[in-house]
Order: sequence, then structure tokens, then C-alpha cells
Amino acid sequence: MRRNILITGGSAGLGAEMARQFAAKGHNLALTARREERLKTLRDELITAHPGLQVVVHKLDVNDHEQVFKVFRAADAELDGGLDRIIVNAGIGKGAPLGTGRFDANLETAQTNFIAALAQAEAAMELFRAKNAGHLVFISSVAAVRGLPKTVTTYAATKAAVATLAEGLQLELLGKPIKVSAIYPGYIRSELNEKVSNTPLIVDTVPGVRAMVAAIEAEKTKAFVPPWPWAPLARVLRFAPLPLLKRMV
Repeated sequence: MRRNILITGGSAGLGAEMARQFAAKGHNLALTARREERLKTLRDELITAHPGLQVVVHKLDVNDHEQVFKVFRAADAELDGGLDRIIVNAGIGKGAPLGTGRFDANLETAQTNFIAALAQAEAAMELFRAKNAGHLVFISSVAAVRGLPKTVTTYAATKAAVATLAEGLQLELLGKPIKVSAIYPGYIRSELNEKVSNTPLIVDTVPGVRAMVAAIEAEKTKAFVPPWPWAPLARVLRFAPLPLLKRMV
């Protein structure tokens, strides 16, 4: 079992629920996020529920790339035996149609969702290459399958970039002890989408994350979660011609 797991963006939403579910399975945790007080509250909750576990927390803005390396190294040293699995989860969903004066929002999303993910991957792989072992998990999105319009154009592009980053590592590491997974959540209720109206096929946080955790534990190379309806829908989205795709989204 991968005993020790680091999760970025672990103070709320999918990250916090992953922490709860992994803790229930007996995993020690290193949790990072910008909101330190929320991390500490979650740590206390997890230790109370699971007294035998190690849970360490670190305040981290993943856009502070130098700090990403420092925090990952510190967490690896703090948990007995070092980190076995690192989940690149931190992300945001800001965005606006291109050319409408909100480059700032699109830039922030691009920096947080991809450039910061690259920094996390670099820091994780530094640790895993040193021990020739580990499991690196990228949280992408079903939005990565195709380009999407308007407010999610940049978001979808960043998640596609994350998925491609994962696949490049998978090719490099094929047959080697370091494993890499790309997880593509469908619409799972979280703080990221709580203000989005008319979200089709959305599932609640707990069952949605349960599907994510199962795919991660199985160390699947690629997983659309929950599998129904997102695995078949992803195939439809991938090959739909643009006029049909526009009607679908």
C-alpha cells in the first residue's frame, strides 16, 4: 500500500474529501493549501477520527514555485518512510471569453492549473527519482477532452495540458517502478463549481470523490470518474463534430 500521501489544494472541496477518504483507508497525509486555518481544522478532524495516523499540514500557494519544492521536501522528511504518492490537485476555475478584457482571470487560471502543476510535478519527480519509486497523480478534468467555449476555454486548455504532461511521463516511465495516473473527474460538486448553474449530471462530493479515490488506489493510467456516465460520454465528446459539440456543451 502507498502509505504516505501528499495532496495539494487539500483544505476544501475535492482535496479535503480525498483526505477524509484516504485517512479512512489508513493513509498518512501531508496536506497543503493557502488557507492554513482550514488545513489545521481538517488535520484535527482527521486525527480525532483516526488517532493512529500522521497528518501534517503546510501553508502553500502553488504559484510560489520555490516554496513548492521546499514544502514537498519537508513533507517527505516528516512522514515516516517518506512520500509514496503525490496528488497534484490544486486548481482554480476562473475564466472569461477571450478578448473580453479579462486576461487577468485567464492568466491566473493558466498559471495555477498548469505552470504550478508543472512545478509540483518537478518537485514530486525529484523525490521519486531519488528513491526509484512512487505514484504521481494528476487531477485533470473531463473538460480536457475537447476545447470548450466562453468562460471555460482557458480552464479546458489547462486541464488538457496537465493530461498531456501526465502522458509524457507515462511514456518515459513505462515498465518502471514510478507510476503516473491522470484522473478526469466529471461534474462533482465542490467549491470550484458551487456557483455554476445548470450543471448537468453533477454528483455529490462524497460519491464523486469515492470514484476518484478508487481509481487512484488502483493506480489506473487514465480514469474518467465516476465511470458512468463520464467514460462513455468522454468518447462521444472526443469525436463529436464541432456543430454537434456546440449543442452538447
